[in-house]
Amino acid sequence: MYPNAGCELEYFSPFSFLCAVILSAQTTDKAVNKVTKVLFSKYKTIDELAAANKDELMKIIAPIGLMKNKSEYLIRLAQIVKDKYNGKLPTTRGELEALPGVGRKTTNVYLAQIHHIPTIAVDTHVNRVSKRLGLVGDDASVLEVEKALMDYFEKEDWIKAHHGLLFLGRYKCLAKKPDCASCLLKEKCKYWKVNNHE
Repeated sequence: MYPNAGCELEYFSPFSFLCAVILSAQTTDKAVNKVTKVLFSKYKTIDELAAANKDELMKIIAPIGLMKNKSEYLIRLAQIVKDKYNGKLPTTRGELEALPGVGRKTTNVYLAQIHHIPTIAVDTHVNRVSKRLGLVGDDASVLEVEKALMDYFEKEDWIKAHHGLLFLGRYKCLAKKPDCASCLLKEKCKYWKVNNHE
């Protein structure tokens, strides 16, 4: 259904990508791309972002919401990367997850996109689609969904599977009005069967 599914966040470096993923929480990639264009034209380096004025940064981030938390995360992230890691992002999962605003999902997205390490990031779309298809139970935690998908798909397909499930959730299997009629997976879908679609 989505043979060319891939990352829709725009970035020019590993650091700018990690910032974009942090900013993408509870908003759309399209909205993030508009904000990062302004953000990185003003703060061109990690040093500049580390020294950013929080109020000025909040104004830039305001259109995508959670501006207080996200601005704090970005400034602290830049400061830590500058001071502790000499301006280069760490590469281990433990070190990445310890960074401000970076959890397991963000780390998975980063490792897959920047280092091509097989992971499956479970965002709201992947979580919803996995449950509707019946790949996991309705009450499965995000970590349980991730583990189930890792078991279900071959390791070399994890990144592709993540993007495919994400696109399915983003463009067809919508939260409120899923377009089940034209979905190629409906015959295998628990949600379709439960809702007795004809």
